[in-house]
Amino acid sequence: MDPKNGSSFTGFILLGFSDRPQLERVLFVVLLIFYLLTLLGNTTIIALSRLDPHLQTPMYFFLSNLSFLDLCYTTSTVPQLLVHLRAADKSISFGGCVAQMFVSLGLASTECILLGVMAFDRYAAVCRPLHYTVIMHPRLCTLMASASWFLGFANSSLHTVLTFLVPLCGRNKIDHFFCEVPPLLKLACVDTTVNESELFVSVIILLIPVALITFSYGQIIKAVFRIKSASGQRKAFGTCGSHFTVVSLFYGTGIYIYLQPSNNYSQDQGKFVSLFYTIVTPMVNPFIYTLRNKDVTGAMKKALCRGYDSR
Repeated sequence: MDPKNGSSFTGFILLGFSDRPQLERVLFVVLLIFYLLTLLGNTTIIALSRLDPHLQTPMYFFLSNLSFLDLCYTTSTVPQLLVHLRAADKSISFGGCVAQMFVSLGLASTECILLGVMAFDRYAAVCRPLHYTVIMHPRLCTLMASASWFLGFANSSLHTVLTFLVPLCGRNKIDHFFCEVPPLLKLACVDTTVNESELFVSVIILLIPVALITFSYGQIIKAVFRIKSASGQRKAFGTCGSHFTVVSLFYGTGIYIYLQPSNNYSQDQGKFVSLFYTIVTPMVNPFIYTLRNKDVTGAMKKALCRGYDSR
């Protein structure tokens, strides 16, 4: 920004839910509980994946990556939101806003790619069981996870720079609870068609994993119906169904925010949908993966029994 565009101001004001003070009180309690459950659930998944030898497989390697990603994603927005829900000062520094957008967008982009990688893992496990350990070699797993993080944050770097190059002409009131691209572009005092087009193209590219997920699950469904054992079918549908549920929750809310035309974008709806994918989805992910997963519940029981016996 140059001086004409308001470089003298020190930051932004996140309006959030300030127009609904009664809702703020309710949201504070609900979101605090959700955040604590998110920390507990995802930390448990990571710890069990590290401690239990039976869970040191490609599937749980990627799941622990997803849990760590969800922990970081939620922590990049929710603690600040909790403070703003109880405080009169709802400001965020310019640097803080840049950092928040870079981190949250990077983590969201990484999750888009990682969910596609996890679908490929399930495809290899169900459709190529005899070659699974060869296909999903530890080096390949590490490479795919690393590529997900790198590409996710490369995408974030591009859009963070492009967004903050847009002149704001001193406008600094963001009608949202964290620094996200669509509400920030609403502050622009110039035409943002180019930025919106670039954002649209980028989101379409990030939807490529959806094609991989669709192909993988098409093949998985065919393979499952060829399994003669009813228990084998239930196990395959259990692990794959959990992943498909997570994919639907994450992509569904993300598509709503980023792929609708800007003239149809509702700030109020956008805030509540953003709440869903910043706090609700990361909270429910561990429960979706563990409720019907005997490996994880078994490892949890072992850990609890070990802790009880040590006393």
